[in-house]
Amino acid sequence: MSQNTVLAYRRDLEQLLAYARSTGAAAEPRDVTKLVLRGFLGELAKDHGAASVARKLAAVRSFFRHLVRKGELDESPAELVGTPRVHRRMPLFLSAESAAEVVEAPRMAQAAAPFRLRDEALLEVLYGSGLRVSELAGLDIGDLSLSEGSVRVTGKGRKERIVPLGGKAAASVERYLAVRCALRDPKTGNLDDAALFVGRRGRRVGVRWIQKLAHRYGALGTGRADLHPHALRHSCATHMLEAGADLRAIQEMLGHASLSTTQRYTHLSLDRLLEVYDRSHPLAHDDHDD
Repeated sequence: MSQNTVLAYRRDLEQLLAYARSTGAAAEPRDVTKLVLRGFLGELAKDHGAASVARKLAAVRSFFRHLVRKGELDESPAELVGTPRVHRRMPLFLSAESAAEVVEAPRMAQAAAPFRLRDEALLEVLYGSGLRVSELAGLDIGDLSLSEGSVRVTGKGRKERIVPLGGKAAASVERYLAVRCALRDPKTGNLDDAALFVGRRGRRVGVRWIQKLAHRYGALGTGRADLHPHALRHSCATHMLEAGADLRAIQEMLGHASLSTTQRYTHLSLDRLLEVYDRSHPLAHDDHDD
């Protein structure tokens, strides 16, 4: 599991512990009954969506299954609790034109050339290679192969994969690397030798920093200040599928463990197809001539 997943599961269990103590139950796993769990989920539902509650329940179930396997419990109380029904939302994506406007937005920014070139390269790689935000932040210069047009990515579970780097992205990264040394910390001279993308003080950029960057250029490029980096990843997959890419190839590129995750994009494309059909096909309306 990634460190973020481990920390999230730990927080979920700490929440359950706090709730159990608040009800007067002892802080031992054997004291957590089906009723305690139902009360816990009911409390969570007051300010969490169904998806968040379901995820927390999954963490609790994993914990109790672990205790059963170790022989510390005879059975898991979590198996007796139903999972909340989750409405699966379709991922947000941009049109090809809007995605291009976001990626090219740094050219309009009032910033020094090294910062503009860095931001443009970062957005080109994010959209062009369909990376997760954490994967993008973790890229090293040594992961690049500009001559081959590829990049080595470390994804979930520390699994590595080779992802294509498009011609525009490769050219953009090359321009950025030529001025990267200008991002050295002006006071200390510090510059991370390994990290591909660095901030003003020469240190590797983080996930939150990239999210803020997407908000800024989403607003500048398309007027969307709520744009999340994941929207560019989803857009990459959707545009590839619409252009005829094989679903298995997209799964490999995105690093999805299950094909069912990738198949969401087929539904997304079908929805768009039906929308275009309703808008343009003469037989889609009731007012056509007999």
